[in-house]
Amino acid sequence: MVEGLVKRYGRDTLAVDGIDFRVPEGMTVGLLGGNGAGKTTTLALLLGLLIPTAGRITVLGYDMARDRFPALARMNFSSPYVALPQRLTVAENLRVYGHLYGVARLDRRIADLAEELDLGEFLHRPAGQLSAGQKTRVALAKALINHPEVLLLDEPTASLDPDSADWVRGWLERYRAERRCAILLASHNMGEVERLCTEVLVLKKGRLVDRGSPGALIARYGREDLEEVFLDIARGRQAARIGA
Repeated sequence: MVEGLVKRYGRDTLAVDGIDFRVPEGMTVGLLGGNGAGKTTTLALLLGLLIPTAGRITVLGYDMARDRFPALARMNFSSPYVALPQRLTVAENLRVYGHLYGVARLDRRIADLAEELDLGEFLHRPAGQLSAGQKTRVALAKALINHPEVLLLDEPTASLDPDSADWVRGWLERYRAERRCAILLASHNMGEVERLCTEVLVLKKGRLVDRGSPGALIARYGREDLEEVFLDIARGRQAARIGA
């Protein structure tokens, strides 16, 4: 749960401006916004990588300002834009993260992820020698190493071909349903958001400017799909009844 979250850099830059939201167990919530909207800062605040200027973050019942480590052990994060150690192989990288999270039967867990995410052909290749799509799959495997109950995803299917991306989305849907995982998904792929998300939060210049289910937002703006809604909000065109 996020309450009144604010992050300010210096006097002039307000990256996150008093936002409130929650991601219920077993649901996927989308976090949308253009570049500079505050999505990455929000994810970093949730992970405890940044200290809020104001507000409160509670994850799995823990106040992240005072007692974040028990929560961090039960959550994880994936982004294809965060590089793993390049000289380590994929298996070595997964083993390092598995030890950090105290994963039991780690070799079995790595083997399972290699099979589920189709990592077998490059499992023993240095991470620096992978293609962009392969790195995306490894980033997701890293995020799942500890069977997280809360999963933060930043563009999880970036650089994947349409078939692979569709497969990953299906896998995430099954994981959420089977594990009752709470997922916060930041994405610019509106089709992905429509498919995966129960609720959508729209950020603009650090503020939460609209929210609702994909279907409700599409109806509110009188559009055909979520991409058209996104463009309306980005370009300052309001819905007929904001908050309807």
